[in-house]
This record gives sequence, structure tokens and C-alpha cells, in this order.
Amino acid sequence: MSELIHTCYRITDIDRSVAFYEKLGFEERARMPIGDDATNVFMGLPGDGERLELTYNHGQDEPYDLGTGYGHIALRVDDLDGVLEGLSQQGIEPEKPPYTVREGGSRLCFVRDPDDYRIELLEKG
Repeated sequence: MSELIHTCYRITDIDRSVAFYEKLGFEERARMPIGDDATNVFMGLPGDGERLELTYNHGQDEPYDLGTGYGHIALRVDDLDGVLEGLSQQGIEPEKPPYTVREGGSRLCFVRDPDDYRIELLEKG
């Protein structure tokens, strides 16, 4: 069983992007640094989860081409190893083995769709 949990794309100005999405009714839920390289801003609508992840790559102030601005969509899965085994049987392999971003965090990995878009598989935990 899978659940779509969020969509991510890259931005060039955190405050400008947050202000825009707040105008659409989103709330900023969290900011999470990714090492020294980037900051993720999680946005959600009232009564719903953090469905939008905005990633700011430090030092990137030039606009992205739309094709490179896309980050990934994320699916929450009950059993990451089981899902990967099923996908492997269908010829779909992860970019690299499952890992965690931080200690105590959920296990995750990425696969790519036929057009090379990244899909994050995030284990419930």
C-alpha cells in the first residue's frame, strides 16, 4: 500500500516563496537544514499534512529551468524492503540502497520513472 505524502521542488528565495504560498492558504510547518547545502521548507494547508516541500539550495539565486526545478514526489510505504523487492521483480531498481537522512529518521530511497523523474519511497516509522 502506498500514500502520496508530498511534492518537492527547488526555489531561489525562501521568503518570497513562503509568502506566495501563504497567500494561497498554505501554512509554513517546518524548516529543516540539509547539511550546509540546502534548506527544506515544509508547507501544508490547514487540516492537512505537509504536502509541499520547497528546497532552497544555498547560493543558487538564478532561476531553474522548469525541468531542473523539479525535485521529486514522495510516497510513504509500509515496508520499504518489500516494496523494493516487488519493484525489482518488475525491473525497477533504486538509485542506491535505502538510507536515513539523520539519526533516528525514516529509511528512504529513490527510484526513477520512465521519464527519469525521481520518486522518493519513505518507510513509515
